[in-house]
Amino acid sequence: MEFNTFESIKIGLASPEKIREWSHGEVKKPETINYRTLKPERDGLFCERIFGPTKDWECHCGKYKRIRYKGKICERCGVEVTRAKVRRERMGHIELATPVSHIWYFKGIPSRMGLMLDISPRMLEKVLYFALYIVTDPGNVRELQKKQLLNEKEYRDMREKYEDDFQAGMGAEAVKKLLAEIDLDELSQQLKEELTTASGQKRVRLLKRLEVVEAFRLSGNRPEWMILDCIPVIPPDLRPMVQLDGGRFATSDLNDLYRRVINRNNRLKRLLELGAPDIIVRNEKRMLQEAVDALIDNGRRGRPVTGPNNRPLKSLSDMLKGKQGRFRQNLLGKRVDYSGRSVIVVGPELKMYQCGLPKEMALELFKPFVMKRLVETGAAGNIKAARKAVERVKPEVWDALEIVIRNHPVLLNRAPTLHRLGIQAFEPVLVEGRALKLHPLACTPYNADFDGDQMAVHVPLSCEAQAEARFLMLAAGNLLKPSDGRPVTVPTQDMVLGSYYLTLDKDGERGEGKIFRNFDEAMMAYETGVIQLHAKIKVRRTLEFDGQRESQVIETTVGKMIFNRPIPQDLGFVDRTQPENRFRLEVEFLVGKKQLGQIIDRCIKTHGV
Repeated sequence: MEFNTFESIKIGLASPEKIREWSHGEVKKPETINYRTLKPERDGLFCERIFGPTKDWECHCGKYKRIRYKGKICERCGVEVTRAKVRRERMGHIELATPVSHIWYFKGIPSRMGLMLDISPRMLEKVLYFALYIVTDPGNVRELQKKQLLNEKEYRDMREKYEDDFQAGMGAEAVKKLLAEIDLDELSQQLKEELTTASGQKRVRLLKRLEVVEAFRLSGNRPEWMILDCIPVIPPDLRPMVQLDGGRFATSDLNDLYRRVINRNNRLKRLLELGAPDIIVRNEKRMLQEAVDALIDNGRRGRPVTGPNNRPLKSLSDMLKGKQGRFRQNLLGKRVDYSGRSVIVVGPELKMYQCGLPKEMALELFKPFVMKRLVETGAAGNIKAARKAVERVKPEVWDALEIVIRNHPVLLNRAPTLHRLGIQAFEPVLVEGRALKLHPLACTPYNADFDGDQMAVHVPLSCEAQAEARFLMLAAGNLLKPSDGRPVTVPTQDMVLGSYYLTLDKDGERGEGKIFRNFDEAMMAYETGVIQLHAKIKVRRTLEFDGQRESQVIETTVGKMIFNRPIPQDLGFVDRTQPENRFRLEVEFLVGKKQLGQIIDRCIKTHGV
């Protein structure tokens, strides 16, 4: 596949025809490799005829060797002469003796199969695992309805009474027949009509059904594709088998799961050919269904299939989902260049949009930019000389680094990144030591603290990336939560304690009841120890209204005066339309974490970021 040619990726259900189209051949035997020759068995899980040669430009029997036979298919062993890496991309398939259901669609929440057929997942499970019969065609029998469930006794009684006038079955075969008969357009119309009169629980159920039906209709998938007629076999190099030192073999769990499916499938084919009793065939079909369930999602239903040491085997779903899955581990968790990682420490002296970057780390991260700068300024004759200068850490290198990082933001990320504020841009400031410095107000969006947390640094390289980082991701521009618009940069810990301590007032403190001419006089009295921080005092406050200065004596504390000094006095905590409130301080209440959040919220809404 050319990696640059596709514009989008669509995830959907694979039809049996599509699976066969992907496949390069049918896997018929459960064998993997011949333990004597160590070569793959023909028609087995590692078959070279299906998946390609194990050695570059060499067929299985050795008749054709070397690149000159490229593309030739050996007449003796049927193997195409090509590169061995095709074993990473060529798929096979297993033709099933009976249809089986895909566990994701029947056991998921909500059960898509159950919603399509309007059958509860519990009852559907009994049908799929051969405990109940389901009527697929009531024929002329008035007592029966389509999709009615019958137990063994009821089914026998009906058969004796009506013989072949009706059709009923069990297992995925019967369910597939019902799904194939669904006309999606007609069902969608019918559900919409029912919705106009329905209410309560029935309406909720109808909406869920309509959502699934519309999803099938618009995506072009067919409901019967939820039942599998054949199973794709992933390429052998994605489920390898390797020889260990002692001559023993280590193999992927998937090979064991595929082997179980093939063994049970072959046994079922043999029983069907022999015309075995219905009860034995039924049991074998149920076992095949369970083997396919374990292959797709082991442990989703019932006890998981375990390996030799009682460890649950890793199924196809387990390879994709979770922290160790393909998406999070291998796609999102890739190692990248121009990145670093270190412990974070608090940097209260920083501006909110700044972060402290250790000098050694910065030099390594910005190496290409520093080298370019050295060449431009003439400090180094060419790139080779610049590289040597950087490696030997000459004094002029630090000057170049200072200039390079001046307008170059870096991205800071803390795992787990649970929302978009888990990665933000900062302007780097060079610091001594080996720890990253972070402003305490930037901790809340990261949910970071300074008890040993680590953060990753990434350098945006292109001009576009730098511009996006600066204008969209800078920490000072992301003060509000994207989810609900509330402030995210709320002070925590010692900052809350300080605010609480400042706005506290106590009875009986030294200096209580004293009156001061203005705020400055009260501050001087506090600094000389005449009054205490929490003492209730009276201070004359002078303000200007319509060009005229007016004053009034208010009751407050020195702590509240200090707290109110940087806070705008028009946030709406005090009703200024009342004449008696015109001189009051904006924040006269005790300030904790919640109140700090409200103050910041009103500041941003009133005065902007």
